[in-house]
Amino acid sequence: MKIVTIVGARPQFVKAAVVSRSIANHDGIEEIIVHTGQHYDANMSDVFFREMEIPHPHYNLGINQMSHGAMTGRMLEQIEGILIKEKPDYLLVYGDTDSTLAGALAASKLGIPLAHVEAGLRSFNMSMPEEINRILTDRVSNILFCPTNTAVQNLKLEGYDNINASVVRSGDVMYDAALHYAQHAKAPNVALPKDYILCTLHRAENTDNPQLLGTIFKALEEISHNIMPIVIPLHPRTKAKLQAIKFNFEQSPILFINPVGYFEMIHLIQHSQLIMTDSGGLQKEAYFFEKKCVTLREETEWVELVEVNANKLVGADYSDIIEGVNSMLAHPADFSAKLYGDGHTGDAIVEYLLKH
Repeated sequence: MKIVTIVGARPQFVKAAVVSRSIANHDGIEEIIVHTGQHYDANMSDVFFREMEIPHPHYNLGINQMSHGAMTGRMLEQIEGILIKEKPDYLLVYGDTDSTLAGALAASKLGIPLAHVEAGLRSFNMSMPEEINRILTDRVSNILFCPTNTAVQNLKLEGYDNINASVVRSGDVMYDAALHYAQHAKAPNVALPKDYILCTLHRAENTDNPQLLGTIFKALEEISHNIMPIVIPLHPRTKAKLQAIKFNFEQSPILFINPVGYFEMIHLIQHSQLIMTDSGGLQKEAYFFEKKCVTLREETEWVELVEVNANKLVGADYSDIIEGVNSMLAHPADFSAKLYGDGHTGDAIVEYLLKH
């Protein structure tokens, strides 16, 4: 069996590492890894391949720094050529990025069976590019590996019982990764406060709106000054957006650090008192390491985290952000529910592909 895997962004490297490790443990499977280049900063891509011992990509397309449409189109064109050459039995895609959609479209047009890992997620916010990507990818997938019961139910409500596709409740590969790599956590080369809140921010809905971005960082500075220091590994795009609104980095009480590798991020999560983020993946990683989370969005794909009070949605409102942080710091959360499988999702995915 030959599998072509498409990756392009940091969360996909983490997910692919889990399944690639399972593939390597099975005889008779050849994996061809295609890196679209969507994350072009070395700290946002190369370091993950190196640290996580993912096989070096067979193809690196180097496609980045374009509009969504231009980037997806360029990826589609080049992935199609690779698929014609490699003739895989399956194309494997992860998550909801432009790389995911490009791979899905290429496979579907060529009649190559498509497997989507992390299928069935919905934020129900069609203004998010990720929501469009995941819906379209699900619709052309032959096998939909759903991380949660909620994801399975979403597909059922959309009529997937009447579509010729297999919906599989596989568990979450990110949970596998957290369990496997926790022992490799390492501190970043920076002096950290004894107690701190870890924050990441990169979603276009927050960063592309100067007013929202300014409001969020006004609240973050208030929290960092009066409640607890905030540490932010600064995404390159977010940095550029802050520079555009003339944010005063030098006088900010926030501790900004460079983007970090996955093992350093695990350390930051493990030693934090609270997570603040607009990332989907980090909401789950907080739960994996039993940390409460405040999500800077109006909705989340991971509704089960809100239901067990491990996550609080606060959007971009100044008062809601501060109240949310105070509330989550003050109240305990229950992390006992096994929401994301048993930690063997990678093996389950590979075994399913072998049997089908």
